[in-house]
Amino acid sequence: MNSTMILMGIFLGLLTQAYALPVKNSTGLFEGKVRLKRKYSDEMLDRDEMNVMDQILEVNRRLRAPRGLTFREGDIATSFVRSAITCPDNACLWPKSVDGFVYVPYILSPLYDDMDRITIETGMQDISSGTCVKFIPRTHEGSFLDIQPRYGCWSFLGQTGGSQTLSLQTPGCMWSGVAAHEFMHALGFVHEQSRSDRDHYVTIVWKNIMAEHIHNFRKQATNNLNSPYDYSSVMHYGRYAFSEDGGPTIIPKPDPYIPIGQRDGPSALDLHKINVLYNCGANE
Repeated sequence: MNSTMILMGIFLGLLTQAYALPVKNSTGLFEGKVRLKRKYSDEMLDRDEMNVMDQILEVNRRLRAPRGLTFREGDIATSFVRSAITCPDNACLWPKSVDGFVYVPYILSPLYDDMDRITIETGMQDISSGTCVKFIPRTHEGSFLDIQPRYGCWSFLGQTGGSQTLSLQTPGCMWSGVAAHEFMHALGFVHEQSRSDRDHYVTIVWKNIMAEHIHNFRKQATNNLNSPYDYSSVMHYGRYAFSEDGGPTIIPKPDPYIPIGQRDGPSALDLHKINVLYNCGANE
């Protein structure tokens, strides 16, 4: 009887130890994947690592489109009346004045405080200082930007006619680079990695993209303005945009370590493309 009890005790002890052993390649990997997904999907990245588009997607990730609108590529608003996110034959460009400048009238919501206004106006100035595009307070103009602290950071593409909302939520969108990004949408520019020739310069890692956001990576029939692809464009997605599990969704070619996107404002090539698109330096 005693020997039986001893054997039972030994058996139970071994069984307990077996259950206490870690299961290799299961829980640890799962938790690691969850941490990666949380880093890029559920928590804000380190602000020092974020580019403009990272910040926009962070603010917009819970955004619900207002009635009558949808959002393409994360922050381009389209109405049911005008569903395309391209601008055929430059039909959505702001008109050029006889003095050679392109004046974009705007009104700024009184809900913004002084620091917000400075941030937004800095985004305007970063474009105006290097191009013939000038943002001016609206007086009587029929077509103008109505800049509002609505939910999220977004803009329509190009001039839509009449009053067109451009949303810069405060404080989430209060980076001058974010403001410049949305103003470039309003001038008629899509995201850099949407260019028709992008496959020569980046690899889209489709398996890493959230299934419901794959459409945001479609190429557009863009006018590339005979300009080089710009990894440093303020209009470029970040490396992990819409990542499903923390893996990269965009990898530059041929050097996968080239930084993509940035946070400071329009790049030199961004300003060059505005000047080419609007024929700056040549009067009509």
